[in-house]
Parts: sequence; structure tokens; C-alpha cells
Amino acid sequence: MIDLRQLREDPDRVRASQRARGEDVGLVDALLSADERRRSSGLRFDELRSEQKSLGKLIPKASPEEKAELLRKAEQLKSDVKAADAEQHEAEDETRRLLLQLGNLVHPDVPVGGEEDFVVLETHGTVRDFGAEGFEPKDHLELGQALGAMDVERAAKVSGSRFYYLTGVGALLELALVNAAIAQATEAGFTPMLTPALVRPQAMEGTGFLGQAAENVYHLEKDDLYLVGTSEVPLAAYHMDEIIDAEKLPLRYAGFSPCFRREAGTYGKDTRGIFRVHQFDKVEMFTFVDPSEAENEHRRLLDWEKQWLTSLELPFQVIDVATGDLGASASRKFDCEAWIPTQGKYRELTSASNCDGFQARRLSVRMRDGKKVQPLSTLNGTLCAVPRTIVALLENHQLADGSVRVPEVLRPYLGGREVLEPVAK
Repeated sequence: MIDLRQLREDPDRVRASQRARGEDVGLVDALLSADERRRSSGLRFDELRSEQKSLGKLIPKASPEEKAELLRKAEQLKSDVKAADAEQHEAEDETRRLLLQLGNLVHPDVPVGGEEDFVVLETHGTVRDFGAEGFEPKDHLELGQALGAMDVERAAKVSGSRFYYLTGVGALLELALVNAAIAQATEAGFTPMLTPALVRPQAMEGTGFLGQAAENVYHLEKDDLYLVGTSEVPLAAYHMDEIIDAEKLPLRYAGFSPCFRREAGTYGKDTRGIFRVHQFDKVEMFTFVDPSEAENEHRRLLDWEKQWLTSLELPFQVIDVATGDLGASASRKFDCEAWIPTQGKYRELTSASNCDGFQARRLSVRMRDGKKVQPLSTLNGTLCAVPRTIVALLENHQLADGSVRVPEVLRPYLGGREVLEPVAK
């Protein structure tokens, strides 16, 4: 959540941020009104409690004639204090309810617009000309099936659409990707983490996934637990309700977890193969930093993602995501999109988001610098979303005979294999 003091001091900036996101601007004025009621009711409660305490001291000393009147006043004050307390709690609840609906303040440099209004910042690698090489590229599903690497038909039989089995070299390829990604993250100073896939509502709400993203979340009603769509959630909540000494920052974690997403609203979109699925594995970077370092850390996360994609020898572009496509928690987000030959376009593989103090305030994660205690900043960055990375690898490194070249960075994790060969039918 944003800082209420910032809302009071500069409501126009918050309105502009909501407008840029395509969200309800009227929420700002409703929140200002609720905050005013919260503060005024709190002040009235404090005044009445003070009066009640003062009166309580007078009663034992009062004469019999005065005592009856003081007791009458005390009874009325007791009723007034109770009413003021209820009003204060109601105003606090309303303020928090509205505050949780408000997205993070967008960074002033973020391009304004919707999903297609991003700005390309960089382009890396060379897109292959398959025509010049003399063959038509196959898509990842055809390649994966020929390699004996994936099975979506039996997955549909077992679990429904948008599920998949990775088989044979497909399973080995996932393990290679995960191990290589964790190795890079560890070398960069991240602590590897295996995180819970089920979290309580406080963790999910605290990271901002129960607002606009709620439709894509799986909820186990009987247990009141949520399946995570990213290890960002348990990593962000790892230090929930804690105060961290400033000298211990930055704290950097690399989480590996299964991820679950309903993919609501994507009916008919990316239904072939394993590009858009309900369950997948992912290596996620997450950092807790001093707010003064947040923008620098954001660039560092992006650099680690670029290092990863470059090591996989994939052509990709970096985009500055537009305001309407940010997600509630991010003030700014950079995506790395890999070239997918059979689609003839770049598609998202990784994201790096700066959430400033938005998640930290919700989760009550603070830093202590001397005597000062304040919210810190959180950032997250995808290092390897496995199925999409496999899609990009198979399509970009395929050879004319249907085999797939293995990038050097993965070979030690694949028993030295330089090429993945089709299996005999």
C-alpha cells in the first residue's frame, strides 16, 4: 500500500497514477474522506478517554451531593467512549479496505498506456533466418514430441487443458535449467530457497495478488489457503512483521517453486503446447533493500536476467512496461521478451519489478537505521519460468533434422549433451 501521508500531501499525484493505470480515480477522494474520518474519530476517542480518566479521579473525592451528578456524567461518557471507539474502528477498517484497492504509484518514467504501449529499451542477439538455412522452423510442441520431451495429450486426459508432462530429455532439460539458474543466482549472492506453494490470505493480500489479480488465483476454501502463482509471495512474506537492521540489507533470495495460475480471461489464447499453462516451475529472484537503493537494485535484477538469457543464447528485447500493464504492486517493470520463431514475435520470458515500499507496508516489513524505523523496498525478478524458456530454447536452437542444439551453459547439467536427438518412433 502507499503511504497515507503521501496521499494527503500530494493527492493529485495519486490521482494521476490511478488515471495512468486505467483504474478508478474516485477511489482517491473516497480514501481521503475515510482517512479524515479515521483521524477525527481517533482524536474524539482520545479526548473522551482523557475526560473519562479525569472524571474517574474526581468521583472518589466528591461530596455525596456531587457524586451522583458525576456518576451520571461517567455513565454518559462510558457510552460516548464506546460509540467513539466503534466509530474509530469502523473508519480504520474502511480506510484500510480502500487503501488495499489502490495500486502503487507509477514511476514518472513509465510509458502511459495499455499492454501494447510498451517502449523497447534494448535488443540483444540475432534472429535466425531459417529460410536462408534452407528449412522451415517447427514449433516447440512438434519438436518436443519428436524429442520425447513433452506430452500434452495425456496431460489433458489426466488434468484437463493447459497442463503438460515433461518426459525424458524434457524432464532433464527442466532440471538443467533450474540448476543452472540457481547456480547463477548463488554466484550473484542470492540465498537459494525452496518455498511453500500454499500461503495464508495475509501473504497473498500483502503482496498485492488479491486485487486485480484475484481471478487468476486458486483458493482452497476449506483450508483458507492459496496456491501461489509465483514464489514472490512466500519470499515477500518471509520477513512479515519483522524489523531488519539496515546493515543487513540487501537481502537477496532465489526461490524455486511450483506456480499455479487460472489464466482467466485467456480463453483461446496460446492454447497450443506449453507456453501458457496452469502449473509450472519457476526460479524467482526477490530482494529487500534500503529505499535509496531500490532503483539501482531494479537495474541489477534486469542485468541478471539479461545475463541469463544471453547465456542461453536467445535473441531477446527489453521493454519498459506501460502503466496499464504493470500490476498493482509494481511502480515500474522491465520485461525481457525472447524471440519465438514460429510466432514471428517477441514473447515475455522474464520480468523485473520495483515495488518500492508497497508490499513492505502491507506485510509490515521494516528496516531500522539508527533510531529510525521505516518500510524498506521490495523488488522481484523472474530468472527462469521453465516452460516458456523451454519453448524459446527448442524453437531457437532447432536444427534441420529436428534435433536441438544445447547451449553450453546447460551442457554440464545434461551429462555433456551437445544436441537433443529425436527419439525413434
